[in-house]
Amino acid sequence: MRRAFALAAWLLASAPAVQAGPPAERVVSMNPSATRILLALGARGALVGVDEFSARQEPAVASLPRVGGLYDPSLEAVVALRPDLLVLVPSREQRDFQARLEALHVPVLTLAQDPVRFVDVLGAIRTLGERVGREAEARARIDAIARAREAVRRATAGRERPRAVFVLTREPLFVVGRGSFLDEMIALAGATNLGDAFDEAWPRTSLEWLVGAAPDVILDSDSSAQPAPAYWSRWPSIPAVARGRVVGVPAGEVTLPGPDLDRALVTLARALHGDALQIDPAP
Repeated sequence: MRRAFALAAWLLASAPAVQAGPPAERVVSMNPSATRILLALGARGALVGVDEFSARQEPAVASLPRVGGLYDPSLEAVVALRPDLLVLVPSREQRDFQARLEALHVPVLTLAQDPVRFVDVLGAIRTLGERVGREAEARARIDAIARAREAVRRATAGRERPRAVFVLTREPLFVVGRGSFLDEMIALAGATNLGDAFDEAWPRTSLEWLVGAAPDVILDSDSSAQPAPAYWSRWPSIPAVARGRVVGVPAGEVTLPGPDLDRALVTLARALHGDALQIDPAP
């Protein structure tokens, strides 16, 4: 258990200081991860606008005004909402948008750029909690994630580390590569990520590469209606297929770098080692 508390303590000590001031009361979120974090911290009442993806995926904010998406953010829609905080990830597409907002004196909070690391997600939870007056809720979330991380480590210690490929989409084939929070979580869950062969976080690759990599486990989060085992059964030479170790992973549960990394870690560990894996994240 010391490792769990050490992780949380290290985060609190190393994260940058947050600008002092009253809690934000009119928040616009331009990022699905930030939206989910704010909801998990009980800050729904502070949200006055969200991006298109958040509005589609999160029923709790479906009725809020929409301010565009990653490629088409609306400056007019944001300004009309009079936010005292706008949250975004400074992607290449949104850097100019950020500069225009700051020129209009709209307070902007930028979170870590992609690829997001595991500790970046924890830092986002802490920072958002402080900005909306939900520090205690943020600490509780971080502590829960730290406990789950330690519990998964204990549960998988000494087990064989399966060689895994995490498929994000099938056609075209994108997998989890090196350097992202998902890459870290695969290792934390007791497996070897074969996608580490690529320097990119989310590389596009080929079916030939996957067949040649011969994974022991395929984790598949593609949104297709066809179940993962049925799709991959066309390539019976892949060890994961031959041994019945193709596992569909609900994308929303695992692939979003949000407040539910504790549950995501448990889901990944059981996908890699079997549903019977005993994991006890209790304090």
